[in-house]
Amino acid sequence: MIKRLILHTAAWLVFMGVLLFGAAGTFAWPAAWWYLIEMGVLSLWIGLWLARHDPGLLAERMSVFAQPQQSRWDRLFVTSAGVAWFGWLILMGLDAMRFHWSAPLPVALVSLGSLCVFLCIFMCRFVFRANSFAAPVVKIQASRGHKVIDSGPYAYVRHPMYSAALLFFIGTPLLLGSWWGLAVAPVMAIGLGRRAVREERMLAEQLDGYADYTARVRYRFVPFIW
Repeated sequence: MIKRLILHTAAWLVFMGVLLFGAAGTFAWPAAWWYLIEMGVLSLWIGLWLARHDPGLLAERMSVFAQPQQSRWDRLFVTSAGVAWFGWLILMGLDAMRFHWSAPLPVALVSLGSLCVFLCIFMCRFVFRANSFAAPVVKIQASRGHKVIDSGPYAYVRHPMYSAALLFFIGTPLLLGSWWGLAVAPVMAIGLGRRAVREERMLAEQLDGYADYTARVRYRFVPFIW
């Protein structure tokens, strides 16, 4: 499991590096190097923690993004989100380094971006500790005894991992120095919101107690907002 985690993390880092540096046209991009280092360290940190405390969830997190139990609409979403993600990285490389469409960001904003990325992964640890069913695809995990989780961060919002992703959408372009990347972040957040709505419909129909849970916990992403 540990070897697979390391290989999985390394493959993603290499792939992201190819997209970022390929679009930038140079390896002389300190912010991108820091981004990959931060992502690598944090990913291994949370992966090693899962390997010790919840190997079943780690296996789910490293599984393929198209699965037999997964609904067709979620397969379409995951595919579209993957394409959007790759395009987002390429856009930020073109913007921040190759064509310099964006003016350089102040160091304070770049540091804020790094902090947001850290907080996203840190928040995900609390999500994984509370919810052993936090798979990357929308499905009912009957073989693992899927049930409604309403403890930890789920006592405040119904999709705390998506809440953490909002920080990631803000932090990544700030850290990489791309105003254009930041401008795309709301579009990605809207896409995640649409997935949350569809996911809740499915869970309310197929998972016992989920409809009651949505009545108790009113907010999806951000308390008192949505």
